[in-house]
Amino acid sequence: MAQQRRRFSANLGFLWADLPLVDAIYAAKSKGFAAVECHWPQGQDAGQIRAALTETGLPMVGLNTARGDAAAGEFGLSALPGRRADARSAVDAAVAFARAVGAVNLHVMAGVASGPDAHRAFLDALEYACATAPDLTVVIEPINTFDVPGYFLADTAQAIDIIDKMSLQNLKLMFDCYHVARTEGDVLGRLAACWPHVGHIQFAGVPDRGRPDQGSLDYANVFNGIDRLGWTGFLGAEYKPGGATDDSLGWMDRYSYVNA
Repeated sequence: MAQQRRRFSANLGFLWADLPLVDAIYAAKSKGFAAVECHWPQGQDAGQIRAALTETGLPMVGLNTARGDAAAGEFGLSALPGRRADARSAVDAAVAFARAVGAVNLHVMAGVASGPDAHRAFLDALEYACATAPDLTVVIEPINTFDVPGYFLADTAQAIDIIDKMSLQNLKLMFDCYHVARTEGDVLGRLAACWPHVGHIQFAGVPDRGRPDQGSLDYANVFNGIDRLGWTGFLGAEYKPGGATDDSLGWMDRYSYVNA
């Protein structure tokens, strides 16, 4: 019996970031990835991207809402008090692009904010996103505050509390093993606790967000644990290759097969 192959998705925000997005899609296909995902592709030619996805047969797993003014330190708009119009505009633009390229997940970025007003703003943006795009899975992602100090959504407990209380059918958790390891430590324990709400899984080496076969987190153990939980979706490779992406892909042979 043939071994079951894990389905890795190349996050093209980091992998082949030196290439035009269309070329990066073809590169991901040539290296054996089963899907691709993006950070902020809005503004690029959606028709060309859709054509490349169709030709390669790779699905687009997801993309993010706009980060805002990066020079001003913005990293998402949805939890920023007083920015409701901007947050909704970011959702509208991301939804339109996701539909144009056939993406299935929409990551609504919270941003750097805190307090009750930020909480209310974030819930308003999520309710709007879920209602605007019932055909998409809206995901929220806790981001560690070492990398993004002050990010509103800081851990999985906070995310699950929001998801539980909102009780929206298409609102899920994007579980990033790297961010959880940095903030909460027990990756598989937290994944099991969050399991009913998980919509997508991402990974990278810890603590430097490099390739997954380097660093302190044992991904052979992590991936086997994910298999035991019954995950059949894509696993998003969202790591910084530290040079040419092609030279960073040795981990794929090691981790490609279930119980390899």
